[in-house]
Amino acid sequence: MEAAKKILQDDNHNLFSKDNMFTKEFPSDFRRIRYFTLMIVQKAPPEIKEINLLEQQISEVIKNAVKHGNKSDPEKTIKVWYTFSTEEARIIVEDKGEGFQNIDEWNAFNVNRQDCLSKEDYIKLAEYVSYRTEKSDDNDGGNALFAAVEYWNQGVVFSSKGNTVALGKRFPRKRPSIELDEA
Repeated sequence: MEAAKKILQDDNHNLFSKDNMFTKEFPSDFRRIRYFTLMIVQKAPPEIKEINLLEQQISEVIKNAVKHGNKSDPEKTIKVWYTFSTEEARIIVEDKGEGFQNIDEWNAFNVNRQDCLSKEDYIKLAEYVSYRTEKSDDNDGGNALFAAVEYWNQGVVFSSKGNTVALGKRFPRKRPSIELDEA
């Protein structure tokens, strides 16, 4: 079985490098998350084949910063650094909140979840459908994090405080097409 992907916590991780990145700051306005996402994604090259998935992932990261980090407090802002090329996408999102404090617990939960999936133990998997803490509301379940660790193949890395997350995605190289001569 392939090892379950994990969330890392490392202030010195290379994904936290902000060199040559664009930056934007947004208010914690839940109603404008889609707009904020589009402001960022517009810098992505059109050659990226998974632009819709990239947009969805960025939207989820911003939504988590606004909802969980800043508790939708319009007086608090989130700061976003981002860069895109045809080879990779990187984003760093920082909120003004207390930070994600359950990273080890979430990782253990995800290892158990992945183990159930690999063993096709769907009865036990029912215990791992959604990750919830005492701070979770009815709409929380950790699904965005499950998707994030799968999508961001260079990593999902939180700062030691847990209020900043850096994510990286390397895109597959486009293979040159071979043109065949018509005979």
